[in-house]
Amino acid sequence: MNNWDNVRLVPEFNEQGVACYRLDGEDYVNEYYITSEAETRKLLNTPEVVGYEVYNCLIPSTCQMLYYLKEQKKVTTANILSILRGALNYPLEEACYKEHIRVHDISFLSSERVFAEDEMTGLEIKYSKLTMVPDSTLMIGDIIASGETLIHCLRYVTDFYREHGTKLRNIIIFTIGGTKGIDILENLTKEIREFWPEFEGFITVFYEGIFATYQDKGVSGINLPDVDFYWKGGIVAPEFRRETLSMCSPLFEKCIIYDGGARRYEIHEHVEEVLKFWEGILERADKIDFKELLDEKLGYPTPISYEEWLAHNHYQEIRPADTKWLYRQEQGYIESMKNITLKELAEQRIGEFRSALRKYIL
Repeated sequence: MNNWDNVRLVPEFNEQGVACYRLDGEDYVNEYYITSEAETRKLLNTPEVVGYEVYNCLIPSTCQMLYYLKEQKKVTTANILSILRGALNYPLEEACYKEHIRVHDISFLSSERVFAEDEMTGLEIKYSKLTMVPDSTLMIGDIIASGETLIHCLRYVTDFYREHGTKLRNIIIFTIGGTKGIDILENLTKEIREFWPEFEGFITVFYEGIFATYQDKGVSGINLPDVDFYWKGGIVAPEFRRETLSMCSPLFEKCIIYDGGARRYEIHEHVEEVLKFWEGILERADKIDFKELLDEKLGYPTPISYEEWLAHNHYQEIRPADTKWLYRQEQGYIESMKNITLKELAEQRIGEFRSALRKYIL
């Protein structure tokens, strides 16, 4: 991420229980927002949330953000692009209906990985049903990790519009996503403006934070590179940070969201993934440095001064009354972790998860 240290999280609005922040301090060609709301905090902190509830948790913040964008006149008429099947977790059509934004049509794409001799060689559009709505806003809901699927699909759609002699006004993306998405979208905007100079760019809404993906297996030796999301190297909404650190275990989960599709549709696979992770932690507990793991999850080496913590988390523009309290809470959380072992944490988590989702355990 270029010049990430210069970025500041700036409060934009706080209405109807939804806090919204925008990224500032860097010369971005696009707009980037982080929203935080009780239901999305529950979704990302509680892997026990599965099935329809995954979709339902995203409705309040999506509606409020669309209301804001409509008031800012950044969206008038919409065409929703559903990238199957991840897009099915995002309530864009319902949110547009609730906020009186006309959806002219919904387009569908399915992009799948192509393998040769057990190695991925590229991506291929397997299914396409596109509808053009000239000069409209294209809306997308997708998880952005590596971003390869998103790039592939967006190029496919813009080529489709160009072949038919028309264009898009802008593109709004709602995502549980990572830092790589910003670099991708900045480059895509420059690419698109070469043939659509008046293209307004991307407006990207991140739920609860702009997370980073592990680049190795992590301190635990279990995490998946370029797949699992965590805080380190990203920016987390203060509300999300506060709620996560008010509980014992959410910070230590394998991934912020796990597999979004499995959580909604193949729940037994999601259950297996969560239990496999915690059982792996239990098995390795005596070999994992707990402080090193905690530092990795918090995103910085401890101890840390308030000034260093403020800069590290990009909170310089947040009210000092809020940040000072959050810093003290975080120090309290770190201190409390000295009274629990990783083995105890894993055993507790396995018991909680098995009890909550026992009907899905085969």
